[in-house]
Amino acid sequence: MSGDSLPRGLGDAVLQARMRVQWEDFRVVEDLGFEPSGSGEHLLLRVEKRGANTTWVGEQLARWAGIAPMGVSYAGLKDRHAVTEQTFSVHLPKRVAPDLLPEHDSFRVLDTHWHSRKLPRGALAGNHFVLRLREVHGERAAIESRLAQIAARGVPNYFGEQRFGHDGGNVAAAVAMFAGKRVDRAKRGFLISAGRSSLFNAVLAERVAEGCWDAALEGEVFMLDGSHSVFGPEPLDDQLQTRLAAMDIHPTGPLWGRGELRPQSDALALETRVLAEQQALKSGLESEGLRQERRALRLPVRQLHWQWLSDSPDLELRFFLPAGAYATVVLHALGEVSDGFVGRASGSLPESQS
Repeated sequence: MSGDSLPRGLGDAVLQARMRVQWEDFRVVEDLGFEPSGSGEHLLLRVEKRGANTTWVGEQLARWAGIAPMGVSYAGLKDRHAVTEQTFSVHLPKRVAPDLLPEHDSFRVLDTHWHSRKLPRGALAGNHFVLRLREVHGERAAIESRLAQIAARGVPNYFGEQRFGHDGGNVAAAVAMFAGKRVDRAKRGFLISAGRSSLFNAVLAERVAEGCWDAALEGEVFMLDGSHSVFGPEPLDDQLQTRLAAMDIHPTGPLWGRGELRPQSDALALETRVLAEQQALKSGLESEGLRQERRALRLPVRQLHWQWLSDSPDLELRFFLPAGAYATVVLHALGEVSDGFVGRASGSLPESQS
């Protein structure tokens, strides 16, 4: 299910705009959520990159350090078509780094610190975004009202379109792969993620259509805000409803794999019905050894601020999202935002996840 067809959780579109006309229109600053230890054999380099993908920058850092690429790690991929700040860890057991920091037109090192461990994938608190929407069309009062809703209620926690490739082709490619088509190892992980994400989005889209994406159904499984810890199902009571309203907990949807779905009652019935015709994807994901997991259906949008830029119909947005969330789904909740870089990159696989 593509982004254009996903239902909006807060109502119809209130604006039309363009984004990423320039790299500077889309800025991301990674928040690791911890401070470097100051000692150890892993050199952390905070890097600003422009128009470069994360994997390529990591290869350049490995070349600079004179080590194998596997000695460089990072917490998450960042968008190529943007200006981003993220941290790389370079394994230097002898604690000796080249005298000069690496330099390139596409990236620069902002600072360095020693740390006791390498950066594993997913080891970040989230990302701070600064987005410029250009040529905004829509009533300002309606747009600001929607932004206030987003700050108060969050948005549906869809996987972003970049997960699914050009025209959603990664999902069809995943089905073909599960049916026996040979796929190289570099692409296989992307296709597995796309298939799993499409099933989650289908369930969430149905919850949005039924008006219960941020409300609890009987038999709900909940996730604690700011963690991956889940609990339930358990009988709905006033305490759970209060915690849900305060965004301390969130209803969840399935990340498909082996095993039984955890929800019961109405929540189980909805997920079973929505995914009944998706046997090829479900079986394929199970054959990959994945196990049933859960993902929050609701995405809180923290620290949301906005301003209209003077002498132009442009709108600047600033907000924070936890790891694994997509800035594009915040824009989707506002309206129709065309991406200036769509179609400029080669291939159908996603460059990055915010």
